[in-house]
Amino acid sequence: MSGTEEGENGRGKLSKSEKDQSWIPKIIKKRVCTTFVEDSFSNGRLCQCGGTRDSHASVALGDYFSTAIVNHWDSGQHSSEYPTDAFGELQFAGASKRHSYFLRLSWDTPPSMVYTLMTAHWGLPSPNLVVSVVGGEGRSKVKTWVREVLRQGLVKASQSTGAWILTAGLREGVGRCVGEAVRDHATAASSLSFNKVVALGITPWGLVHNRQQLVNPQGSFPAKYYVQNTSRDSCCLDNNYQAFLLVDDGSVGRRGETGFRAKLEDYISHQRTGIWGSGSIDIPVLCMLVSGEAAMLERVDLSLKNSIPWLVLAGSGGVADLLSDILENLSSAPAVPLSSEGDSEAGPSVDLKDRVSERIRKHFPAQAETDKLVERALSIYQNRDLITVYHGEQEGPDDFDTVLLKALVGASKQRVSSDASPYTEELKLAVTWNRVDIAKSELFNGDIHWRYEDLEDSMTDALVNNKPQFVRLFTENGLNILDYLTYGRLESLYSSVADSTLAYRLLQRRLAERQGTAGSVHSLANLLDSSPSKGSAGSQQSGPAKELSLFEVSRVLEMLMGDVCQPFYYTALGLEFITSKRKAFKRASKLLRGDCSYREQRCLFPWASLFIWAVLQNRSDMAVYFWEMAGESVLSALSGCKMLRELSKLESETETKLSMKELAQRFENVAHDVFSSCYQSSETRSFTLLIRKSPVWGGTTCLQMGMAADARLFFSHDGVQSLLSQIWWGDMKRSTEVWKLLLTFFCPILCYTNLISFRKQEEVQEDTRRPNEDAPGRDSDSLYGTTIFSFSDIKHIDADTQEIHSPGSASMKGVPRSPAPPRRPFVVSRWRQFWFSPVTSFLGNVLMYFLFLLLFAYVLLVDFKAPPPDGPAITEYVLYFWVFTIVCEEIRETFFVGSMTWRQRLRLYMQDVWNKCDLTAIMLFITGLVCRMFQWSYEFGRAMLCVDYMVFTLRLIHIFAIHKQLGPKIIIVGKMMKDVFFFLFFLGVWIMAYGVANQALIYSYDPRPDRIFRRVFYRPYLHIFGQIPVEEIDVGKHWDMPCTDNVTQIEGGAEPCRSQYGNWLVVILLVIYLLVTNILLINLLIAMFSHTFSKVQENSDVYWKFQRYNLIVEYHSKPSLAPPFIFLSHLHLFIKRNIRKVPSVKIHQFVLELKGKAANKLMTWETIQKENFLTAQSKIQRASDSERLKRMSVKVDSVLKQLTETRDYDHRLRALETEMEYCSSALSWIVDTMAQSSTVKPPRPPPTLRDCFPSSSSSS
Repeated sequence: MSGTEEGENGRGKLSKSEKDQSWIPKIIKKRVCTTFVEDSFSNGRLCQCGGTRDSHASVALGDYFSTAIVNHWDSGQHSSEYPTDAFGELQFAGASKRHSYFLRLSWDTPPSMVYTLMTAHWGLPSPNLVVSVVGGEGRSKVKTWVREVLRQGLVKASQSTGAWILTAGLREGVGRCVGEAVRDHATAASSLSFNKVVALGITPWGLVHNRQQLVNPQGSFPAKYYVQNTSRDSCCLDNNYQAFLLVDDGSVGRRGETGFRAKLEDYISHQRTGIWGSGSIDIPVLCMLVSGEAAMLERVDLSLKNSIPWLVLAGSGGVADLLSDILENLSSAPAVPLSSEGDSEAGPSVDLKDRVSERIRKHFPAQAETDKLVERALSIYQNRDLITVYHGEQEGPDDFDTVLLKALVGASKQRVSSDASPYTEELKLAVTWNRVDIAKSELFNGDIHWRYEDLEDSMTDALVNNKPQFVRLFTENGLNILDYLTYGRLESLYSSVADSTLAYRLLQRRLAERQGTAGSVHSLANLLDSSPSKGSAGSQQSGPAKELSLFEVSRVLEMLMGDVCQPFYYTALGLEFITSKRKAFKRASKLLRGDCSYREQRCLFPWASLFIWAVLQNRSDMAVYFWEMAGESVLSALSGCKMLRELSKLESETETKLSMKELAQRFENVAHDVFSSCYQSSETRSFTLLIRKSPVWGGTTCLQMGMAADARLFFSHDGVQSLLSQIWWGDMKRSTEVWKLLLTFFCPILCYTNLISFRKQEEVQEDTRRPNEDAPGRDSDSLYGTTIFSFSDIKHIDADTQEIHSPGSASMKGVPRSPAPPRRPFVVSRWRQFWFSPVTSFLGNVLMYFLFLLLFAYVLLVDFKAPPPDGPAITEYVLYFWVFTIVCEEIRETFFVGSMTWRQRLRLYMQDVWNKCDLTAIMLFITGLVCRMFQWSYEFGRAMLCVDYMVFTLRLIHIFAIHKQLGPKIIIVGKMMKDVFFFLFFLGVWIMAYGVANQALIYSYDPRPDRIFRRVFYRPYLHIFGQIPVEEIDVGKHWDMPCTDNVTQIEGGAEPCRSQYGNWLVVILLVIYLLVTNILLINLLIAMFSHTFSKVQENSDVYWKFQRYNLIVEYHSKPSLAPPFIFLSHLHLFIKRNIRKVPSVKIHQFVLELKGKAANKLMTWETIQKENFLTAQSKIQRASDSERLKRMSVKVDSVLKQLTETRDYDHRLRALETEMEYCSSALSWIVDTMAQSSTVKPPRPPPTLRDCFPSSSSSS
């Protein structure tokens, strides 16, 4: 029993496999001969089963009456079933480290059980095609062209389709050729671009050489299988096969696997392709006949009766040549009657039988009895429509995949109904094999008119199984996505998400929360902890996954998108007017328990919905194609970037996380490039594009989505920065110097002079009416209209109007404008232009904040009075009021800005680091203020206010983030703070190690905690900066400090004396400590700082431009007056909102809502710019060296194909010349004979041969 010789470590690793397959002997059986039927040719030594008399058990050798009358051994009657004793994993000694699976099983084992074992427990991928190679067994030499067809044709085609190849699995004949071809192609091919080919050996157990090495009743994990000579053909198992089914009929030395193999092929042909059987067709099964003995006719007839198509290799010899001869040369004969008995066999039937019998005797002259062979051949001839003859020696192996497809399609056409499209099955096979090249050349070449019904199932198959090229092909050839994608079909697509993806787990969590049952949550926990096998995937699909709805999808998207946009699919579910999550949850649960009529409705934005579906599954090619088809390309790319970056934070698999980040960066780059194209075309329209409110993406804008997606590259674009700069400066020119602003700020009357230049409205309109740079001299307004966008409209200059609309005015050509507000006098308008600009608000806040810090410092240092009734002083009361106005402004920013709920606003407020800093400063100030009012906590309150002053001062860093030079440096400092924390960790370890050892060596006893803390932590920290008390550490130095060794006095607080013993060790530890900290760790910190600086410095400008947006948004929404005068602005806003009921326009900051023709024109313009960008990218790609080489390779292949055809024509012409020479010689002989005959006298002499080709021979 050689299969169990392995170490304990190996068995420990494979114990899981052994446990998983321990049930096999209870279900799978083997066969043992239990009746000895004597073989008359062996003198009683052998049984007809092939085994010797000694190998049979005693019960088989009993002298029974039934044995005496038996003339022929039969497996079903003369063998019995026992639990199998050969199964597990197989390791070929000296061949490879890869293990193969094997199983000894009875010939009547149900094929369903075997197929489930192979796919679910052995992990073999479900096939898209099964090719069963029949014949070519034994040690006869395989012809060279047959070997090439198997190698270059069959295996290569199978690799492109993800197929199973079934052979006998032995190292002889065709089985050996297939194994070597599978090995070579698997080695040479990329695992990413090709599917894995599974070579499956269905082998007769009695033929396997050294089969006793596989026997182990407990299973072998693995069994070591030795092959003596690998260079010669033998009946040993081939190490290039992934699995072996050792079919046992109780015989030895003969083939008995034919019946089981035919049943397995028939069973697989009724299973569905695709993920979890989600494909649109059954798994195609094709039998391929190579040569074969005469008995192979029975095998062919058996499969044809099960409607299994056959491909016959004509010229390979044996039965293959016989069948090709019969099918090609007798095709014009009359049809064979269905019944082979009675009077119906008269006439043509007899003639056909004779002709078939003649050909059988021609190909098999040694066969004595041909009657049964003739019947089999006639039965096969009746099913000739399922047989394709392939002349591989003439046609070559290059287009073998097309031959396979044609053979399967020809067979499938015989099984489909008459009203089905004749090309539908061919299309489904092409989709299953992912052969878009065959589909383009054979099916979508313009000759076939495809209907929507023909493409619907194939489209679903292509979507579920991730075949974007077919999705593109179907869309380009008549499939209307509006008719295809309903909400119900979208739900089915989400239900088909693979269970190994993060999206599946997120959807199942939301589904379990909606179902609210403990069992669902428990099963979900098990699902998330363990990865289920593919075999159990189908049962999971039939369970909770079918109940997935758009509500779960909406909740997952809400989790990924956050508060940047409104919930998706709420309109379809009827939840658009519900703001409470609890009410929406109840309403959705009630809706989904009903008839769900929304599922029949068309999806409102089909391409965007498919884009989201593809992004959630991290399908890059599919997502890119859907992005190309969807509208709002810039915002769609930024949304995909946002979803992928959020998914990457939740993904645990490193490789998947990396691919998500790469795809997110790709979408950010695409958004940057498309917007760059838009900006080059029209600056004004590109600005409108950035702040346009999107109906597709939940009412968000490009700027908001870009900020949520952390799209720093997008924000660094000059167009985005130009928009932000214009918003920042308002109606003032961006070239205004700072000193002019300061001077005008302190002397407001100067704003009416020419000291500060303001942008005129005429200039704005002149900029917006600039013609399209892509088409100079052409009236672009006639195509898209003109979007006039004034940046003063974003601010609240229209706040006095009573209209409720977005803070932007859109003037479209041909679209009537709303009545403009009355024009203000110059004095009022210029005042508002200066004071309502964000830069002016920023300048006022900075100046007042410096005054606030000066006041705060003055109070702390000079005018901080005692608690009441002596204090506080007047200046301190002013400080209190100042902080109060700051608190009011923080409350306004948190709860009264924006259109979100108060919880969303609070969550958004807490996400900002500087808001947390403000909150900390305010809390510290309130704590200090309360404590300083009481005598007992006065000093503590003063200390808290001193710390609070530091926090308020650090707030200046955020204010100067707007500066172009200081902003990037602030970002670098923030990055370096992370390095400091890592440095402090290492430093803390050394300080702890040195401090404790140093304290214990110098002082033998010192129980006071304050001194311990100072000398263990504080003093070693000061050593780094050179403060080393040598007199205290070194006992050789004189120390003036009085000390004692009295324990009582030491416990009372006296200074203990230094210990003399071990002081030399203290000096050594000090040297080592200073060496490590001052040289090693400090230089490590410097190196970390240098690395961080060099890394961030390259992208610091990008980081600064990205953070600049937040500051501009903040000061754009701030009132013009700064604290403490901001209370006047707050009072004005209160009167305006609550008394005069004037709605705020700043609640929709940076948002412009376009509707109707204006929105359509802007979207059309954006689509054209995207197409221009894609065209430019396509040109660049076509001009690349790789694409040129690819096109050159196609041309060379075409030339080689034409040369092959020319060579074929040459062969045919030579054959024709030979025939002509023969005919000419025969005619010459006839003429000569008749001329010499005296019977017939010709009226004229015979014609003479004209010498048309003088160079050729005139006689033969």
